[in-house]
Amino acid sequence: MKKLVNDVSGVVPDMLEGLALTHPEIALLDGQTVAVRADVADFRRSVRVAVVSGGGSGHEPAHAGYVGRGMLTAAVCGDVFTSPSTDAVLETIRTVAGPAGVLLVVKNYTGDRLNFGLAAELARAEGIPVEVVVVADDVALDTGEGTAGRRGIAGTVFVHKVAGAAAEAGLPLAEVRREAEAAAAAVGSMGVGLSACTVPAAGRPGFELGPDEVELGLGIHGEAGVRRVAVAPADVVVDTLLDRITADLALAPGERVALLVNNLGGTPLMELQIVARRAVRRLTEQGFRLERAWAGSFLTALEMAGCSLSVLRVDDRLLDRLDAPVSAPAWPAAHLGRVRPEPLRVPGPPAPGGVPAAESRPAAAVAGGPPPRRVLERVVEEICAALVAAEPELTMMDQAVGDGDLGISLARGAEAVRREFPGYGEDPAAVLRALSATLRRALGGTSGPLYAVLLLRAAAVLEEAGGVPAARDWARALAEGARAVSELGGAEVGDRTMLDALVPAADALRQALDGGAEPCGALSAAVEAARKGTAATAAMTPRRGRSSYLGERAVGRVDPGAEAVAIWLEVVSRTVCEGN
Repeated sequence: MKKLVNDVSGVVPDMLEGLALTHPEIALLDGQTVAVRADVADFRRSVRVAVVSGGGSGHEPAHAGYVGRGMLTAAVCGDVFTSPSTDAVLETIRTVAGPAGVLLVVKNYTGDRLNFGLAAELARAEGIPVEVVVVADDVALDTGEGTAGRRGIAGTVFVHKVAGAAAEAGLPLAEVRREAEAAAAAVGSMGVGLSACTVPAAGRPGFELGPDEVELGLGIHGEAGVRRVAVAPADVVVDTLLDRITADLALAPGERVALLVNNLGGTPLMELQIVARRAVRRLTEQGFRLERAWAGSFLTALEMAGCSLSVLRVDDRLLDRLDAPVSAPAWPAAHLGRVRPEPLRVPGPPAPGGVPAAESRPAAAVAGGPPPRRVLERVVEEICAALVAAEPELTMMDQAVGDGDLGISLARGAEAVRREFPGYGEDPAAVLRALSATLRRALGGTSGPLYAVLLLRAAAVLEEAGGVPAARDWARALAEGARAVSELGGAEVGDRTMLDALVPAADALRQALDGGAEPCGALSAAVEAARKGTAATAAMTPRRGRSSYLGERAVGRVDPGAEAVAIWLEVVSRTVCEGN
């Protein structure tokens, strides 16, 4: 891997510092990988709606490059191809929110929907008006039940522009949301990839293409497309993309449209202009009125060679929004060129008060054994060690069916737990609540909110039980935690997710205990059930998460999320039952 980076863990902070140094109108939210308008303090006192977007990094200039007057008020930047945490989004909302409220523009990926959605709920509970618009413009994917839905790709930039212009015009939150939703419903996009890209932390391409192959309908996270075809002349490829987009939008001759020709990262400008040439001519030949067209790098996938096309159905109001002035550096003709010797940083708001921490009760020792806190500490330490050790394997598994970030994310979460565990208190329920908070903050992507809600629900069960948790209390906590994961993520057994290991393990643990088994025997049964459930995912067609975009092409490979569950359950069984 050859990349102009320093430490892979510092890629996003380093990138944002470079942006803030060369664009003084953008500031950094202290303690977060978030870009905000440098005049955010004055903005909060205005009557304008704040527009916030974001997601995983690696899509530059999106999302931070669109921070500025007339577009985004702030951009929340996760690690490469990984959704930012709920806490990062919530901190951003608190920082930019004024009396007019906040609109979140979210691309339709599970991790983004979970983290931005949960942050919106938490902000509303604090009295901040927040609305959410989800963009799902990828026409390469079918919609309907049993799927994760269409992805949000480069058409999201049009929605940023429309929402930002509406907010700058002083419209109330409901109207800004309405215009953003209208733009999201009026745009369709589709991409083609000529090469894979390499996530810095993974160090290897997400997939391989033969010398005469291209991927049609691929996403923006290094995942493969929906169909692999032979390479063809640029005009043929453009016609294929545009015909799918215009048919999906049901455009009729005479309708007015805007065009975005987007570089996926590694396409030479020469080739991009060849694509733009054909796209303009094709739309004109089909009788559409092409009102506006842009070509450039708007929402990329690291160094992936290829492009995407986005077509937006427009009317006079939408054209006014597209033409409205913008100070964001990544929007065409808005580069200011000024520099600052050091990046401007603004402090985040103080943490909201009035939320008492969970009481930590000293846990009594089990007769003849060590205190529960000591056992729990040893279990957590061994789980952290196992997840760090399993990072290369989980990364490789996730690259085959997703974007390759699972191993990196779990290892990062494990390291955060190791650092913070000494302050978790003594009571097992309090420890689980503290673990939930750590993972909610440190574990990005889909895994963060799912593991956080699992631990949060399990802690509630232990608190209800009171005293020193018995084996049946832990079994009920695991079952309720699995139920919480299903409720938040919208998945169930058979969807090819972590639940395919987690639910069978919880069921086996309860059944074994009900049948009179000793705790260690019951744990062994749970591990065996998790392993069988994990193995079964290889035969499943994915219906949730990023694997669902591959459909049948994911069959034959074990789900990495289920594999991770099996790994830590094995550690629990082995550590708890040592010497028994």
